[in-house]
Amino acid sequence: MDHLALPTLGVTLLACCLAVLGGHTYATGKAQRQAVVDRLTAVGPAPVTGRRRRFPGLDRRLRRTRYGRHLDNRLAATGLDLTVGEFTVFTALLAGGLWLVGASVLAAFFGPIAGLIGVWAAFAFLNWQRGRRNERFINQLPELSRILANATQAGLALRTALSMAADELEAPAGEELGKVADKLSVGHSVDDALAELTGRLPSRELVVLVTTLVLSNRAGGTVVGSLRNLTVTLEERKETRREVRTQLSQVTLTAFAVPLLGLGALLLMNQVMPGSLDRMTSSAVGQAAVLVALGLYGLGFFLIRRMSKIDV
Repeated sequence: MDHLALPTLGVTLLACCLAVLGGHTYATGKAQRQAVVDRLTAVGPAPVTGRRRRFPGLDRRLRRTRYGRHLDNRLAATGLDLTVGEFTVFTALLAGGLWLVGASVLAAFFGPIAGLIGVWAAFAFLNWQRGRRNERFINQLPELSRILANATQAGLALRTALSMAADELEAPAGEELGKVADKLSVGHSVDDALAELTGRLPSRELVVLVTTLVLSNRAGGTVVGSLRNLTVTLEERKETRREVRTQLSQVTLTAFAVPLLGLGALLLMNQVMPGSLDRMTSSAVGQAAVLVALGLYGLGFFLIRRMSKIDV
């Protein structure tokens, strides 16, 4: 057995060396992968402010799914400094908190309903933030058209004019035009870069401006006169949209007041007769009545909002 001691020791030392080498290779590869992920995240749609991102592991897993990619595009359109993982966790916390509040304040039956309302409210906030940012961008379109007209009249190319407008305009127009300029700098065509812009911030005014720029870029003709006429038109549409929004502000307030009145009635009923909601939702008939009432309140909210939505 003594003649096997030396080969055994040699094999053991070789195995230890291979294990150390494998561990070092794994650690190096993991560090390189994390560096690539951080670099890709840094240039992604989410704005980089230097703060430490929460839930990076969950964020990476969600971005691989269809839900994560869709949510990532929606977050990029809102301009919020949130990742997919952060928004998902915050939405889950909001839904869980409202579930507990609804179950404790009203009745156990209202817990899941409150949780679903919390999820709907989170995504409704994204839509509201996107619409608000879109409205701000539309208000900047006359100034954008004026800058492009001046730059074109000075003899600058369209790519240079877009880069100059990105530097001069404030957010959100400056940020969006900066993305267009980045696309153009890496070889994308003007048509594709502007098409992505209209996809992120859809509006009739932007479509008209983009169509004017694309046609002039293809035909090679002058665009100064068209941009100056478009500037005047956009200014008039801006004032019209402001007047319409002011006239419909009372209708919008009514749409939100209708469901709040229903919630107030439930709270008042439970305060006047403690335990009445528990007794009402303990039977199938009571639960059906509550669901029908909530559906009618939701239908009223939808119809009022639909009636107050006027495309200008």
